[in-house]
Amino acid sequence: MDMRIATFNVNSITARLPRLLAWLEASGTDVLCVQETKCTAEQFPADALRELGYESAVNATGRWNGVALLSRVGLEDVVVGLPGGPDYEGVQEPRAISATCGGVRLWSVYVPNGREIEHDHYGYKLDWFRALTAAVAEDAAGPRPFAVLGDYNVAPTDEDVYDPAVFEGLTHVTPAERAALEALRGAGLSDVVPRPLKYDRPYTYWDYRQLCFPKNRGMRIDLVYGNEPFAKAVKDAYVDREERKGKGASDHAPVVVDLDL
Repeated sequence: MDMRIATFNVNSITARLPRLLAWLEASGTDVLCVQETKCTAEQFPADALRELGYESAVNATGRWNGVALLSRVGLEDVVVGLPGGPDYEGVQEPRAISATCGGVRLWSVYVPNGREIEHDHYGYKLDWFRALTAAVAEDAAGPRPFAVLGDYNVAPTDEDVYDPAVFEGLTHVTPAERAALEALRGAGLSDVVPRPLKYDRPYTYWDYRQLCFPKNRGMRIDLVYGNEPFAKAVKDAYVDREERKGKGASDHAPVVVDLDL
């Protein structure tokens, strides 16, 4: 069975809805992991997505954050939130949701940004990674295809940013953040690295400012971490850079993975 799975930080699903619906229809995606919905669960456009044949599972509480899973191959055993995850300012932010879609167990995650190394949000980010690693360990080591997809807000290596010198002393590239990724891989996951559709590096994010996209000043921070059964099923993976173009685009591009299950 062929299945197309993607992850996409849409940077507001309501602002991006016409583009998202057009992209879903054109791309033939079976399951989409969404981040940064920036809406409440009540505002989430489930009806419009249902008209395209997608069921929705949503973890969203307001203006910031928010994740979802959209599936046209089934949506079962939904878990909202990160089990054992830390709170920030007294609440667990809506940054994780998981479900089984067509026999594949999937997580959509929006890892905390971290803001600045001295900020308490940075410590929260590292705590969040530790909780994620513990929460996925059983599925990662299991026989069922399993993957954690989303905006990780970490570039795994210096090759995943356009100029390492620009990011010196900033979050997203620190040794502690990269060690958190290494620990997650140590739970039984591997990095499914997509191919770029243009240029030589598969960046997934380009800032809106300073002409970063046309100059290809990007980062690879939207990642697909899959267990061995998932990785063995991968036929292709690519960054759909075309979706970053034009008026009203997100500052991220979708990462698409084709499976042969």
